Amino acid sequence: MGRPVWFVKMIEFVFPQRFWVARATRLPILTGLFERMLSEGDDLVYLPRSKEIPVHVSLDRPEEVVVPSQVVDQFIERANYHWVMNFCICREGEHCKDYPRDLGCLFLGEAASSINPRMGRRVTKQEALEHVKRCREAGLVHLVGRNKLDVLWLGVAPRDKLLTICNCCPCCCLWRILPYVAPEIGAKVARMPGVSVRVGKGCTGCGACADGVCFVGAIQMKQGRAVIGDACRGCGRCASSCPEQAIQLSIDNPHAVEEVIERIAQGVDLS
Repeated sequence: MGRPVWFVKMIEFVFPQRFWVARATRLPILTGLFERMLSEGDDLVYLPRSKEIPVHVSLDRPEEVVVPSQVVDQFIERANYHWVMNFCICREGEHCKDYPRDLGCLFLGEAASSINPRMGRRVTKQEALEHVKRCREAGLVHLVGRNKLDVLWLGVAPRDKLLTICNCCPCCCLWRILPYVAPEIGAKVARMPGVSVRVGKGCTGCGACADGVCFVGAIQMKQGRAVIGDACRGCGRCASSCPEQAIQLSIDNPHAVEEVIERIAQGVDLS
């Protein structure tokens, strides 16, 4: 039946201390242990906020666009088992005041059938699609893939039959630890391949994009201009927050959606 409620409440209680654990993973003697225990075999991809993203193509070809949320929708269509959590453990742990706490993760696959029924419910494909749509409308960003931490805190198995679709806010996301965690672990949480985020000439240095917008602190103001660092996971929040529309989000591969789906599907069996 999965983990009992008291176990999850305990995780919520200690959740704000996750940054201490993240720093501990950088200790050489502990890095390998943490990697094996918490993230072995993980492959997680952040999808840009739901909108049409232009594809870099040659001028003699018609304009093309990619809609990243299609990754989520196609996995929902493929799966035979859909489970929606009644809450987001990250936002509950941080007592979030800015985003809905009741819009929890969507889990797909046979392993989700073992989740404690007091924590969520099985839903139809249509209900799953409606759930992720509400998440997008609330300004949340999807994180999709195979995540060992979810298997551990939910207490489910088999691991290769659980696909995680997190719906993340910038203030409470677990992966705010990325700037502090060991690189070997952080590398398993990636941006959607091909996504590019650039600051254009129209940047006025207002700082709107750097004011609590990036959950990993990848965008900063330098010499009166926004600068995006390597930690960027391509969520696109900075582009949405720019009043001058000076930050451009684009992708260099019109087949990005199909390639991401194939990559993630290699590690998870949804049949």
